[in-house]
Amino acid sequence: MHPLNPGRPTVKPGLFGFHRREIVTLLGIATLSSCLPAMGGCSLLTKAREDDEAAEKKLQKLLVAPDPPELIRQAVVANGLTFVSVEGVAAVNGLPGTGGPVAPSIYRDQLVEEMKKNDVPDPHGFLERAETALVRVQGIIPPGARRGDPIDVRIISPPKTAATDLHGGWVMDTRLRQQQRLEGAVRTSDVLALAMGPLLVRADHDNGNDSELLLQGLVLGGGRVQQDRKMGLVIRPEYQHVKVASQLASAISDRFFFFDGSTRTGIAKAIEDDFIEIEIHPRYRRNIHRLMAVVSMISPQGESSASQGKLVELGQRINEPTTASDAALQLEAIGESAIPTLVSAVKNPNREIKFYAAQALAYLDRNDAIEPLMEAARDEPAFRYPALVALEGMDGRAALDALTSLMDQPSIETRYGAMRSIRRRPDRDSILRSTTMSAGYRLYRVPSTAPPFIAVSLSETPEIVCFGEDSAVAIDDFLIGPSGIVIRPGEGASGRLRISRFVPGQEDRRAEVPATIEGLLIGIASVGGGYGESIAILRTAKTNKQITCGLAVDPLPEAQRTFHRDQKTDSTDPSLPPQDISPVSTKESKGHWWSFWKSEETKDSDS
Repeated sequence: MHPLNPGRPTVKPGLFGFHRREIVTLLGIATLSSCLPAMGGCSLLTKAREDDEAAEKKLQKLLVAPDPPELIRQAVVANGLTFVSVEGVAAVNGLPGTGGPVAPSIYRDQLVEEMKKNDVPDPHGFLERAETALVRVQGIIPPGARRGDPIDVRIISPPKTAATDLHGGWVMDTRLRQQQRLEGAVRTSDVLALAMGPLLVRADHDNGNDSELLLQGLVLGGGRVQQDRKMGLVIRPEYQHVKVASQLASAISDRFFFFDGSTRTGIAKAIEDDFIEIEIHPRYRRNIHRLMAVVSMISPQGESSASQGKLVELGQRINEPTTASDAALQLEAIGESAIPTLVSAVKNPNREIKFYAAQALAYLDRNDAIEPLMEAARDEPAFRYPALVALEGMDGRAALDALTSLMDQPSIETRYGAMRSIRRRPDRDSILRSTTMSAGYRLYRVPSTAPPFIAVSLSETPEIVCFGEDSAVAIDDFLIGPSGIVIRPGEGASGRLRISRFVPGQEDRRAEVPATIEGLLIGIASVGGGYGESIAILRTAKTNKQITCGLAVDPLPEAQRTFHRDQKTDSTDPSLPPQDISPVSTKESKGHWWSFWKSEETKDSDS
């Protein structure tokens, strides 16, 4: 018996005192070891050693954070600043017999599928009615949009439509998605926006007799964003480290924060070692690109003994026109301690330097910015839009008074731009008075010492704004508008207008009103005319010289004009004479709807 294991038989020791079984095992190990080089065993061991060394290096790299950059912009790239195009297919209802059967197409298939999902009874029968048309709906979601934000949507009819006129139509509820062609197939996103509302036909506000204008249009503010668009900073590879990400986010939140009730909340949050999420600060809601530009100028190292030297350097740079813009952003990023430097720069006689310094001061809510921003909006078209946006967001009565005074300027885009900025402010009701018309838009009467003119909106919200005194309407014979509206002079005493509307199958409607712009618009609404009919009649009256005041379609300042440093700008605004409503004057390119999708339509037709 085996002395340690009674169940194991005793085996006599063999060579060198080893048992036979143990000798066989050792020989097997030796043989395997001798074969390993032939089998690549050395290379396997070497690779394992190299992997261990690489893992050790990676660990050391993770333990040692890179040195932070001088400015955040050296370590990051902004993410989420693009505009997103969304589209869908919708039915237009309520047409006065100008629709028609929808021909078979991919658009019809898409619409029927959507209608079935929403439990619409008999969708095929609905699309055969003369009161119905099929349209494509397109919108643009801007950077930083939040759920519930309104967007304008564009309406176009597909080829071979049976519809002849979209006047009076209502765009029914439709879902808008982003669409991209990948690997030969069209891929769609989740629902990013919903759209519905009354349709403003392009023929009402655009020159020309092309029948296609009757089949295109807008729904102003008719879209609603369904998902928040995230903003953030992508950290460059050489700075990707959890400690660096945390340090950058902390520096941003120290500079920009807001109070959620009683809690202070910073706008930056490090999500990963390569991404920092940015929440839009309320002060920059109307200028998101500027917020991201200022954030990129923050120093992650905070204030130090070198900070005063940095302020001196930036004070020199802001007083040089070629570096003033960049220096102003850096000073704005520093915050309160940079205010004296900016206040000094705003007194510089150079209008470019003065504007950049004033713009930075405005976002720091300093009243020193108000006077130079007023001057920039009044005299320099290239600075007008950013100056108005900066004034719009400033707290206090002084900024509101400045915008109010700009509504007395001869430039109609300055006046209307200032009015729009006031309308977006929470204290607007102390300045603006409006009437909600039954036609579905707001009518504003704005006092102004400048010559009277009328502005109509093609963006954000339907509105007609009358600046100055209520002008007379002189119709000696008649004026024919769209949708069966006819306007004649009143009987008997002068100074009155008779407005009639004749629609087949409906009772005739009539109204008599004062022969003024406001009276004319009230009369159009009382006989059932809408926003589009009101615009079309104003344009016809202007063309026929039946009204003498100026008329402009969406005369807003352009956002990206170029400032020519070596060219003196005349103080009078050449962009839009009050009496001119031609296509050149209204600058259709500003209403980017018709040009933005031109390439997309070309691609569709090619395919």
